[in-house]
Amino acid sequence: MSTPPEPTRAPLEPTRAQLDAAASTFAMLSAPVRLHLVSLAAQGEYDVGTLAERVGVSIATASQHLGKLRLAGIITARREGRRHIYTVDDPHVLNMVDQIFEHIAPDGSLAPDPPLRRRPPHVD
Repeated sequence: MSTPPEPTRAPLEPTRAQLDAAASTFAMLSAPVRLHLVSLAAQGEYDVGTLAERVGVSIATASQHLGKLRLAGIITARREGRRHIYTVDDPHVLNMVDQIFEHIAPDGSLAPDPPLRRRPPHVD
């Protein structure tokens, strides 16, 4: 006795709310300083001074960007005494950061594409 084939699912079109939220997230990450901060915070836990030094900006500038990233829910912070420790713990954000830097080579060109994953054809 054979198993019936699984039904194919039509691709879901994103809702207006999803499109708006995704565009807002991409806009937040479109500034190289913020993307650098997120990339570092995705790799570990850092205070604002360390992040500012690594990114090459003042502590005030790093703090301003980190505040925006926090409000957007992209990074999290916790207090340790007088310091705030920043990190990325959302697996979706971690995956997005990993994916973009796998896509962009160190010289800024596009990295070689992995083998193409076939998508089912679109049917109306």
